[in-house]
Amino acid sequence: MDFPQQIKQQSCMDCLSGQSLGFEIRMAFQPIIDWSVQDIIGYEALVRGPEGQGAGWVFEHINDSNKYYFDQACRVKAIEAASRLGLKKLLSINFLPNAVYNPETCIRATIEAGDLFGFDITQIMFEVTEGEQIIDQTKLKRIFESYAKRGFITAIDDFGAGYSGLAWLTSLRPAVLKLDMGLIRDIDKDSVKQAVLKGILAVCCELGTKFWPRGLRAKLNWITWSPAVSIGIRAITLPNLNWKSC
Repeated sequence: MDFPQQIKQQSCMDCLSGQSLGFEIRMAFQPIIDWSVQDIIGYEALVRGPEGQGAGWVFEHINDSNKYYFDQACRVKAIEAASRLGLKKLLSINFLPNAVYNPETCIRATIEAGDLFGFDITQIMFEVTEGEQIIDQTKLKRIFESYAKRGFITAIDDFGAGYSGLAWLTSLRPAVLKLDMGLIRDIDKDSVKQAVLKGILAVCCELGTKFWPRGLRAKLNWITWSPAVSIGIRAITLPNLNWKSC
């Protein structure tokens, strides 16, 4: 993939090679559903290969020499494709924190893409997976702070799947927290999981972090499976916690 001519590849001495990936990337969009209103409120951008190959195929072609370009290309491609398809709602983009060298420098292409394709950057949510190996957590905190100041939404995905726990949550202070399904699977039958979730919710309330379950919807007092799970759609409904903090 090559960058549109109107978007400058913002370089820093340590990061940008200026090379092309050598192959095209495409984007698939998974809808994010608010079951309280039965409506799509946004989309998650998922990278695909030139012929629709899955993310695994794509990442087999990513290495230390091109990961920065790949991270930038995914952002620009997601914004371009969402805009072209008229998906001008919340746009969730996964990013590679280890590929970001200087937050202010690395975000410029994203801002320029928003301007070029007419996409409101305050509708863009950058998320990082909790289970990802983070080389420098202090730098990740700086990235989150910088993105939030620019008007982007920050998120931790699959929280509970990794090992960093509440310390990571309180350090990064994301705008949105998405729980790993393993943490809340059968939670209505598991008192230990209920206690853990109550603790996470308490921290979210203190931080003003919005809480999203993943692939689930509310039923009675605890979260249970939604029919949406079978087709991979995310629901974000909880009692008194629908897309808002406490």
